[in-house]
Amino acid sequence: NNNNRMADKTGEMAQNTRRVFINDIGNYTSKNIARFLDSCVVGASLVDPGEADVEEDDDRLHDEQPKLKSATFQIVGTVSSQTEEKCSFIAEEYSNLKREDLLHHLMKCDVVIYDITQNADQIDEAQWAVSALYEEMDQFSGPKMFILVSTIMTWTMTKPADKDNPEIPFTEEHYRRRKAHPNFHDHIGLEKLVVKLGKTKSSQFSTYVVASGLQYGMGEHIFHLFFKMSWLGEVSQVPIFGDGSNIIPTIHINDLAGIIQNIIDHTPKSQYFVAVDDSKNTMEDIIKVRFYTFITLVLGPGKTQNVSKEEIYLTRDLMQTDIDSLLVNLCIEATYLKENFNIQWVSETGMVENIEQITEEYKQTRGLLPLRICILGPPAVGKSTIAERICKHYKLHHVKLKETITETLENLVSVESCVGMEDEENDQSEAQEFLDTLKENMNQNGGRLDDQYVIRIMRDKLRTKPCMNQGFVLDGFPKTYEQAKELFTGDEEPEDLQSKHEKKIIPEFVFFVDATDVFLKTRVLNLPETAVEGTSYTPEQFLRRLANFRERNVEDETLLNYFEDLEIHPEHLGNVKGITSNDDSEYLLIIEKVCKKVGKPKNYGIVLEEVEEGERRQAEQQLKERAAQRAEAERREEEEAQQRDKCWGEWNQQLVEVKRQEHDLLESQSELLRNYLMKDVMPTLTQGLIECCRIRPDDPIDFLAEYLLKNNPEG
Repeated sequence: NNNNRMADKTGEMAQNTRRVFINDIGNYTSKNIARFLDSCVVGASLVDPGEADVEEDDDRLHDEQPKLKSATFQIVGTVSSQTEEKCSFIAEEYSNLKREDLLHHLMKCDVVIYDITQNADQIDEAQWAVSALYEEMDQFSGPKMFILVSTIMTWTMTKPADKDNPEIPFTEEHYRRRKAHPNFHDHIGLEKLVVKLGKTKSSQFSTYVVASGLQYGMGEHIFHLFFKMSWLGEVSQVPIFGDGSNIIPTIHINDLAGIIQNIIDHTPKSQYFVAVDDSKNTMEDIIKVRFYTFITLVLGPGKTQNVSKEEIYLTRDLMQTDIDSLLVNLCIEATYLKENFNIQWVSETGMVENIEQITEEYKQTRGLLPLRICILGPPAVGKSTIAERICKHYKLHHVKLKETITETLENLVSVESCVGMEDEENDQSEAQEFLDTLKENMNQNGGRLDDQYVIRIMRDKLRTKPCMNQGFVLDGFPKTYEQAKELFTGDEEPEDLQSKHEKKIIPEFVFFVDATDVFLKTRVLNLPETAVEGTSYTPEQFLRRLANFRERNVEDETLLNYFEDLEIHPEHLGNVKGITSNDDSEYLLIIEKVCKKVGKPKNYGIVLEEVEEGERRQAEQQLKERAAQRAEAERREEEEAQQRDKCWGEWNQQLVEVKRQEHDLLESQSELLRNYLMKDVMPTLTQGLIECCRIRPDDPIDFLAEYLLKNNPEG
């Protein structure tokens, strides 16, 4: 009967493909909701998980999902830029759309989901979208649904329902009394609008609001800061801001997506939902329990530290909305979901209870995959230098034999000196016994340890959580085939390692670097005495070590053959020919070969932090350079203006001087002419005018001209 019912439901689903629009798919919330819905069958949450054989039916349905393409959700949505890598679960992506074009795409969708928890800039677009769809309701080809994913921060200022019992949690029934945090007034305004527009004609246009708790899981978002602190191991204490007593409502991102799936399938009458898990964890619970456990699982023992709330504002990686969310104090329950929805919870009891699962999700999603590398070669060839550079590039742990033995002895002494409880006393007893054994063995062998103890120490080192989770570079060890076999496989055959713990400490990459004996001897002889003193690079010891190395590598069972047997093919990096302290170009070529073989860094947390820091510094440097260029341009422009003003003043002075000189020249030249006129011309002209007045000729001008010609003084 169950199989028949499932077949009937599957047949119905095949005809009910839903086209779903999700905004800003590049962000954490939208991307995970889209990924979740893409893996679901339409109507799957309508199947009652409490019925008999339901788990088998669900598994069978899940297996059939890839075949039922017409019964799945088709996801489309907007992205911040077209350059973002397209996700395989997104059918269509839109960027930089005008609103009329965006509305055209929304009209073709059955479900429209708008998330405003990550980016408050999306509030305006979401308000426009729900209003525009409401206005076009008569043009719908079929019923549409609008789901707003909001935040629990719209409840933070709500007064207790019972003043005498303020610890009684809120539920969805109290949503009309909710009061928002001062920085989330726009969020609650949009919530009210969405609920209002869905009341007019819900059969044609239904609207829902999901108030989400702080989301976690699948690589983290708001809690990523604390995970990153723990993973990097660069801080000895993870901070708890304030006294840590504030209750933080949370929900796993996949559980939030499951709630949205249920809303789409059920089309409930209620319009407002609270999406939180059952945990009532405080900030101290989350940080102290969760991240202490995370540190212990990943890196070993860790600590937390209470700091003032004000210090959270100094954290560069947190935005204001993140800070407000981490400081929230709200006790709320999602009763409607439990009573009416069929949610396959991923983390119903909260993140503290599911830390191991969440830790694994974090590592897988963030790509925190360990790299295990082994560098082999003759003594003095430069293995440690190469290993150090590889560790720096990939952020791995450098494992050297001498330093590991010293570290082990120091740790055993520190454990021995501790005073504590019964379990600690047992550890002290074991540490004391092992320390005494090592000291006795070293006394018997002139300060050296037998291989069995060396192997144990090195194996314990490679099994430490930092090496297991982040990776390591094994520098010059093991030295022989037998050591390698004991260290990595013990008594097991290589084909039996698939289910063995030791598989996690076997190197993925083995590199071999070599050099001629002449080069190595010359290099060691040229080392300063201060660098040789107290080491194995004295001439006698070095020659013996070099000879032993050459002998070990001409036998049938060489160290490289061991890795070949495991199908880990060693990479030969060539012969070192001319590396000196002043010229490391050959090292750069070797590191380049290693990086080409290994690939990009997998230690996402550290590498990403460095990339972000490098980009930030580069951006700051560019800003400084641009500011300097602008200042230099302004300075030059000011100097040119001053030079122009100076030239203009000098030119005006020169012009005045030229005019004065021209005036003086004209004055000096006109004096001779005046003298000539007064002496020679004016007397004759005066006499001619007198005669003209006396005679009064018909043409006085002609008469005067004739008179001047006859009486020309020069004539």
